[in-house]
Amino acid sequence: MTGSAFDVAAEFDRQVHTLMEKGYPALAGMSAEQFGEVVAPLRGAALARASGLARPTEGRIPFLLVITRDLVPVEARIALTTLAGKRKPGILDRNFPAADLPRFDPIKELEVPAGPAYLLFDVDRGEEYRNLPPATALEQMTAQGRLPITIDEGLAFVTLHPPALASNRCFSLVGSRCGDKRVPALWISQGAPKLGWCWYGNPHTWLGSATAHPVRTGLE
Repeated sequence: MTGSAFDVAAEFDRQVHTLMEKGYPALAGMSAEQFGEVVAPLRGAALARASGLARPTEGRIPFLLVITRDLVPVEARIALTTLAGKRKPGILDRNFPAADLPRFDPIKELEVPAGPAYLLFDVDRGEEYRNLPPATALEQMTAQGRLPITIDEGLAFVTLHPPALASNRCFSLVGSRCGDKRVPALWISQGAPKLGWCWYGNPHTWLGSATAHPVRTGLE
């Protein structure tokens, strides 16, 4: 990602390579070649839609290749995240029972594509929503034509762009809900990413609410 222009093709290939290096194919019960064949159809969509977007910054990236829980479980994916420049693996918060994870589905407004993988565009960690309750952040981002991101998308963000999760720059995942007042979130604990939950009506000075372009692109 150097030079004057953002190379979308190189970034797509980097994201695929990163997932392969982290062992996603084996976790999905696939060979590297099979995994590559699954996600390859999304390359054209990335080239078509991400070329005009701004270059990556610490807290924002033009697109993400999102792998869903249909292919690799959440618990396995959080363990493959790290902070930028660190090696300690991410963890699931002990107050976030693993048995609850399947109950957290994307909210209907997101229209998340079905299947094992899709593209999410113009992803931002939403630090402008720090110290705002997720309920208020959702109202404000929606008014600006953006929508929140899900657990799958948050894991993709930290996995493929580790600088997104930083001290006092953590984020809620308001796009995944289970029918109660809990909101999933990614923050830092003891030098590693942690997936846990906060409350829909509670603000935190260190916790924003991540957002993205409302249109997601799935496999044909």
